[in-house]
Amino acid sequence: MPPIGADSQIEVARSIESLRARVDGWRADKLTVGFVPTMGALHRGHLSLIAKAASLADRVVASIFVNPKQFAPGEDLASYPRQEARDLELLASAGCQLAYLPDAAVMYPPGFQTSVAVAELSKGLCGESRPHFFGGVATVVCKLLNQARPDIAVFGEKDFQQLLVIKRMVRDLDMPVEIVGAPIVREADGLAMSSRNAYLSAEERKRAGALNRVIADVARDLENGARVDTALRSGRAALEAAGLTKIDYLEARSAENLTPLGPGPLAGAPARVFAAIFVGKARLIDNWPVGGDRG
Repeated sequence: MPPIGADSQIEVARSIESLRARVDGWRADKLTVGFVPTMGALHRGHLSLIAKAASLADRVVASIFVNPKQFAPGEDLASYPRQEARDLELLASAGCQLAYLPDAAVMYPPGFQTSVAVAELSKGLCGESRPHFFGGVATVVCKLLNQARPDIAVFGEKDFQQLLVIKRMVRDLDMPVEIVGAPIVREADGLAMSSRNAYLSAEERKRAGALNRVIADVARDLENGARVDTALRSGRAALEAAGLTKIDYLEARSAENLTPLGPGPLAGAPARVFAAIFVGKARLIDNWPVGGDRG
């Protein structure tokens, strides 16, 4: 597993065997291992996950794999941004010691026919418009965790439904890893960082900046005692007024299990406002807590 450059501290593994050899070596030295799975096209949000893992473990592994099983026909698998050399530089600068870069033949060898599904948490929100998505995510993350065998794995709260799906999978399958959520990293105007932001034109990017402001306003209204149906109706109108008219969903749900909330005022349980919109060819998601720390 040669380092990518003379001055770099990161190593690259492209096979399960080389990945495990390095991790087993760390374990022999009594070192703990953190893991951050990514699909590449890294930005500051990803690097914050590396920093979180580094604060919790002695060594950090990050994977880069654009997972075909979470893309439906007609989605952006072929055009998803890929920048391997740049990503490796960013990982090295962020304090990641090992990059795991398997290809599809390593992850899904000939004859592969197993899938993992987390039934209830995968319903609704992104699971409704992308019914294939969470099965693909759960399957690949299950494989990655089994391959890397880390002590902790860090996932961003921007994909909050995904975070809960992974936590449930790990709990249900008795996997010996702690799943840690990390706060959303935002641009100067509050837009959640995403690799798909690169798809936005200048005009689309300007409009997209309204998304976080609207869901924050909905969350504040709910904190102040507004009815859920009224706050969401106002939020939808605000999105449309900002030129964000192609709304996949705008919902308020339990932050613990994603149960939909009733139409009246909140009863005090932790909640979040969730949204997904289309801007140009980009599908953007975001969420905002009702009360508590801001993502």
